[in-house]
Amino acid sequence: MEEIVNNGGCIIDYHSCEFFPERWFDIIFVLRTDNSILYNRLQQRGYSGRKLQDNIQCEIFQTILDEARSSYLPSIVFPLASNCPDDLETNIDKIKDYIERWKASKEQI
Repeated sequence: MEEIVNNGGCIIDYHSCEFFPERWFDIIFVLRTDNSILYNRLQQRGYSGRKLQDNIQCEIFQTILDEARSSYLPSIVFPLASNCPDDLETNIDKIKDYIERWKASKEQI
């Protein structure tokens, strides 16, 4: 994976971050969801018991966001709300805007 990521322009979607080297990333987006929405969403996906509880606790204690902020420069870590379809559209726009600015900055080099 190192060879692919070193070329740049990659998007990595993963549920944890502590083992990816900082040099791989220009920006980190962490999706956040309100717990009441997350609970129903996970139940609809068939999560129950310990798996459901672990995911809810992880969101309550913002575990992934804190991991990202401690593993990478806090200035490149951005939480994004992911509660409804409108959030999805807003997040897509934010990510596309960042990608366009990133590409433009690479063209100036």
